[in-house]
Amino acid sequence: MELSSSLFGKLLKRTRTAIPTGAMFNVGITIILAVLLMAVFAPLISPYDPTRATPDILKPPSSSHLMGTNQIGQDILSRVIYGSRIILMVVLSATIISMAVGIPLGIYSGFIGGRADRTLSMVMDSIYAFPSLILAIAIASVLGPSPLNTAISLAVVYIPTYYRMTRGQTLSLREQLFVEAARSMGAGKLYIMRKHILPNLLPTVLVVFTLSAADAIITEAGLSYLGLSVTPPTPDWGYDLRAGQGYFTTGYWWISFFPGLMITLLALGFALVGEAMGEKISIASK
Repeated sequence: MELSSSLFGKLLKRTRTAIPTGAMFNVGITIILAVLLMAVFAPLISPYDPTRATPDILKPPSSSHLMGTNQIGQDILSRVIYGSRIILMVVLSATIISMAVGIPLGIYSGFIGGRADRTLSMVMDSIYAFPSLILAIAIASVLGPSPLNTAISLAVVYIPTYYRMTRGQTLSLREQLFVEAARSMGAGKLYIMRKHILPNLLPTVLVVFTLSAADAIITEAGLSYLGLSVTPPTPDWGYDLRAGQGYFTTGYWWISFFPGLMITLLALGFALVGEAMGEKISIASK
């Protein structure tokens, strides 16, 4: 119990040192929190059922439909609100899975070395060599369209990102004096990796998390656009972007515009937070 409390305290301290201040971070975190609150309170703030068709077909933005309606009369604002649930669930699930696999493997590979390190590095480099969107499309096509399968597809894509980051950091940390001191006191490898290596990786992990989440948002939208994430009439930003594509040039711009705007804003929010955190870590390391 004492060990767990000590580790938690060290992780909390490292997390606080990685959290920046400034306009870039504030704008980014505001966007993320706004979308998160929108997803949580979707049933309370959505004016219509996002899957129900209304008599108002292809209506432009107005007081009754703030973002207009699509080609079958569904309210765009309601679909945007509920669509935030899908994209956040997929992206966060995929990121958590990739972290849960990539970080332990990276720490183990970098700390232990030897044949295990060479084998894992070869496998991860092989996955990393594929363009992320193409690999995600291939996996999603095999698994079939569903939010869970999309999360798995994205997780496979981003596991090498966390592996390579943690392995590189671990290779440096294992030569530090505090690790040598722990070894000289008889600490085991697992204890050192958990107690000394992992807490020192946390700031970098947070940066990679936010930047990979930003990239995963675009990739998830791409899979949805291709019909590989959700099935109609489930509200999803990428799917709705595709649904309105054929109507954009005929003047019904709002069908694609608002889902596309939300994809851009959410990805921008995570990217801004990641860049701000990266800048703080870079300054602190000098």
